[in-house]
Parts: sequence; C-alpha cells; structure tokens
Amino acid sequence: MATSSRTHSTVSAARPAAAASPAVPAESPAASAESPAASVESSGPTGEPGFAELVEVGEAPAPAALLAGLAAALADETRASICMALLEGRAWTAGELGRMTGVAPSTVSGHLAKLIAAGICVVERQGRCSSVRIADAATARLVDGLATYAVPGRDAAHAAPVVSAPDPLAGARLCYDHLAGRLGMAVTDAMEARGLLRTDGLFALTHEGREWFAQAGIGLAHEGRRPVASSCLDWTERRRHFGGVAAARLCALALRSRWVERPAEGGRGLAVTEAGERAFRELLGIDASGWE
Repeated sequence: MATSSRTHSTVSAARPAAAASPAVPAESPAASAESPAASVESSGPTGEPGFAELVEVGEAPAPAALLAGLAAALADETRASICMALLEGRAWTAGELGRMTGVAPSTVSGHLAKLIAAGICVVERQGRCSSVRIADAATARLVDGLATYAVPGRDAAHAAPVVSAPDPLAGARLCYDHLAGRLGMAVTDAMEARGLLRTDGLFALTHEGREWFAQAGIGLAHEGRRPVASSCLDWTERRRHFGGVAAARLCALALRSRWVERPAEGGRGLAVTEAGERAFRELLGIDASGWE
C-alpha cells in the first residue's frame, strides 16, 4: 500500500512544505507521443489545491490517518477514473487523462495533485516533459483489487484508451513485471489453446498449467495476496493479457535467459532474441509472426 514513507518522488503529507515537489511544467506541444508533457500544475486555476497546499507541516500522521488519507484520495469518481486509466502502467499527461475522463485538464491537475500527495501516483520527467503514472506495481494491484472488490466478478475490466504505439512497444514490452503487447497476447493465447490457462471470467492456471510451470523450472510459491494468475487490459491490443505471479516469474526467466532484451537506451520495450524465438517456439509453439 502506498504511504508517506515511500522513497520515490512522491509528496508526503508528513513532509514540510519546503520538501514538496516543484510545479510540473505545463503541457508542451513539442513533447513526444511516448513522453509528452503533463499539465500538472502547482495550483489549479479552478480552486483545486496544488502540491504545496496538500502538504501539512507537523508530526507524521498515525496509521489510521494515513489509511483515511489514502481512502480520501480515491473517494472521488474523477480520481478513481484517473487511476483506472493509469492501471496499465503507462505514464499519461493531464491533457490525455482529461480526454479519457471527460474532465478539463485544469481540473485534472488538482486531482492529480491529491493522488501524488497520497503516494498513489508519481511524476515522470524527461527534460521539460512531464507525465504521471501509478507509483508502482504494488499500488496498481491495490487499486485494481479495490475495483474488483467494488464490482464482484470484475477481472481487470478498466477502460484503456485506444492508442497507436510505435515498435517495439506494440510488439513486445513490459507491463510492470510481465510481458505485454503482441508478445504478451501471443503467450496468453498459446497458454489458453494448450489448456494451461483459463481466460473465461477470472484468469486461472489449470492443473496442466501448474505442471507446465513446474516442468519449465518456474516456481509459483509466493507470499502475499497477489494471485498466481490474473489479467490486465493490454492498451495496444485492447484485450486481456496474462498477469499475476506466474506471468511475472515467466517474464523474469525470459529476461534472465536473454529470450528478450531491453533496449540499450532504456524503456519498457523488449526485443525477442534468437534464443527467445527458439524458447517460445519450443515451450508454447509461438513463432515470430506472433509479435512482429
């Protein structure tokens, strides 16, 4: 759960005003599609408090106060919609989030300030360009879990915008700690076709699926509430891809075995190596046409 003790660049309710994050520059027309500038402002022109106004000076709040603050940050339909839009893991600008939620960017800025102060979201900066994302995978699971609790039977049914993603993001990328894009969908489809994964309703590994992971040398023992199998709505494929502990362990093996590699310049895009092509073909019957 996100709290004021996070080490990332989140404004904490326990920090003095002088430590608050500086105002984020307004959206720039020169920003790229992948790292556009956010319109998050230090204070909203509509009267919504900015970063500085959300910081309280004094002693660290009690655990109950932290929990209440987190709940209050989510207790607004617009902020809940923003969090749902951010669940896939990409960073968005205030303008983009405004279009997704149907709210003016200036109003979105005030809502984002509250989410950032609560530790739910953080600001990504690249030069003069800024955008906002969910703080981390644990926070994303918290928000997604709350949504599932609020809507029984829901399985990652949050809405994501239809976007065009340049390669390699559309072909293969990381969705926090598991595979996404066409590669992620190819893995999901192959596992379903082989009877390893159930995708009707809630995603779940079958008995054969658990045996497949054991034979591949991938352990599934874990602590915590994260499910062994779950799903995320893939923002380029517009379908649900395989997530959860099992998907994260499979992705970790792929990275460790160099079946996939990250680009030298960084980022979430992945390139499938020759070793990866052989491994995916042998393990799941997937060829390069599945992700190219």
